[in-house]
Amino acid sequence: MLKRQIEHLLDIIYPLFSKLMDKTTFRYAACGGSNTVFDLFLFFIFYNFVLQKQMVHISFVTVSPHIASFLLAFVVSFPTGFFLNKTIVFQDSYLRGRVQLFRYFLTVCLSLLLNYVFLKLFVEQLHIYPTISKFLTTFFVVGVSYVSQKYFSFKTSSTKQV
Repeated sequence: MLKRQIEHLLDIIYPLFSKLMDKTTFRYAACGGSNTVFDLFLFFIFYNFVLQKQMVHISFVTVSPHIASFLLAFVVSFPTGFFLNKTIVFQDSYLRGRVQLFRYFLTVCLSLLLNYVFLKLFVEQLHIYPTISKFLTTFFVVGVSYVSQKYFSFKTSSTKQV
């Protein structure tokens, strides 16, 4: 039911963007954009209100609040991102669900690494506010993510030979 509601909403909006992009790219942008906004919102809430900008001490390691917030937000946004990509964006993938999940996990790990590196750079080296740093980081990661999802995680017969 949720899948049909999301598809219906996207089908209503798509004609506004049909001259700019194909339907799969639009759905990726809409679903990925929504999940990214959700992730940014979670990051903001975790950083400012849950962790209250404080270092997180876990037995033998101390984690900075921006990295801890990023990881907590990821725990929530990973399953929502997979659900949206599998059921809404890349419905025509010939890969089995567990293969998609594993490949999605691998590409998300790459995204996590890029997020980590850019957050460390922006916050700790360039001294940019963490929420703004997360926003900037997202722009770098989105392009890599789209290509890896389309041509690796959720491969379709039309992307098979690419």
